[in-house]
Amino acid sequence: MNLAILGAAAFLAVTLSLHVGSIAIALRRCRAPTQLMPAPAQASAISLIRPVCGLDNFVEATLASSFDLDYPDYEIVFCVAHARDPAIPLIQQLIAAHPDARASLLVGDERISANPKLNNCFKGWNAAKHEWIVLADSNVMMPRDYLTRLMAAWRDDTGLVCSPPSGSCPEGYWAQVECAFLNAHQARWQYVADTLGNGFAQGKTMLWRRDILERAGGIRLLGQEAAEDAASTKVIRATGLRVRLPDAPFAQPLGYRRALEVWRRQVRWAQLRRASFPLVYTPEILSGLQWPLAAAGFLAAQMDLPVVTSMLAFAAFWYGLEMTLARFAGWPLTIAYPAYAVTRDLMLPVLWINGWLGSDFVWRGNPMNADAPDEAHIRNT
Repeated sequence: MNLAILGAAAFLAVTLSLHVGSIAIALRRCRAPTQLMPAPAQASAISLIRPVCGLDNFVEATLASSFDLDYPDYEIVFCVAHARDPAIPLIQQLIAAHPDARASLLVGDERISANPKLNNCFKGWNAAKHEWIVLADSNVMMPRDYLTRLMAAWRDDTGLVCSPPSGSCPEGYWAQVECAFLNAHQARWQYVADTLGNGFAQGKTMLWRRDILERAGGIRLLGQEAAEDAASTKVIRATGLRVRLPDAPFAQPLGYRRALEVWRRQVRWAQLRRASFPLVYTPEILSGLQWPLAAAGFLAAQMDLPVVTSMLAFAAFWYGLEMTLARFAGWPLTIAYPAYAVTRDLMLPVLWINGWLGSDFVWRGNPMNADAPDEAHIRNT
């Protein structure tokens, strides 16, 4: 029994230290900016490529934010794969409403990989006029200093700057649960990895310098993995350069979410992480409150403390730290946050198991396979 007590105490000490330490790092890195970052007078020209597929929640606002950036020299290239895509009239209206902007719309689908998003971006990459290129999903809300903040994160040892999304504008219970996944959990740990010098890419926003990717083998290399961000991470690390993150992630307005939407998205991401980085994925089973909470309850029982009261106090402290982070980062926060976080943490071990058991998923109507993207591409073309 003494060995069990020591093991539980050690496990609790390690997990609690990791939780407190990661929150401390995220508090420093994710704090909401209090003012816009001014663009440099001699700013490098940038090509902003936005792949679009369908009409997401808030799509008009997110695409319109492309035109309001406080940056002296940039072009916007919207990419759509199919001529019947319902987003095309909206993009055309936005371009017409901003005649002074250097904006264009490219339609077509050259299948260089099994990844539909990468295929959609390919024509934009080739058409981009500038050396610096940003690939940004259509559901990213861009603040006026978006490009300036990305460029400011670049260092001499950088090969790629990216940003995870922070969930915003949630409507309904499951959108709040998705915010609990995106913000105080996933974004937090991505900033921890970056701070420790082991940053990895997130496909929502990626700032490239064209010559770096071309020397490595070109944009087609990003099709070697089912997810272009995982491939990007491996390509950049192979060059000896680093993936870096700008301070404070950029918002992705969510709107209404159904439970099945949130579940499928998290399963897909779990499968992709497991397929691309299995050694990093393996310890994810220990993430969340449930395991340290069980250890706290066990220790309370051994010390003749009130178990339920002790566990509730521990959970309040654990989630209180997450709520403090959300408050300072400017993320959605309500008094019901612990309910959303509990739902997330109960899902985590089930998602982890699904990540190991499955590899097939559907992204925007396209069947894909996390383990064999090339074979999936051949099968579906």
